[in-house]
Amino acid sequence: MKKLFVAGIPFATTQEELATLFSQAGVVVSSTIIIDKFTGKSKGFGFIEMETEEEAAKAIQMLNDTDFGGRKLVVAEAKPQEKREHN
Repeated sequence: MKKLFVAGIPFATTQEELATLFSQAGVVVSSTIIIDKFTGKSKGFGFIEMETEEEAAKAIQMLNDTDFGGRKLVVAEAKPQEKREHN
């Protein structure tokens, strides 16, 4: 499985709609849109897990820098979350 970072998601988009969009490139294992815990609204970014490296690469090639619902998507390989320092 390969995780992708997706930014520029229209705020009204559902996780299902995002998964449908990415399914054009292959099998979508999971679709997550990050929600602001205070407002309950989308933050406009999220993560997609594709089944294979090849499908992830195809999704980046197909969907990065494309218009989706009036916003420009940014699709890239997700980086491991960095450990945060607590002071």
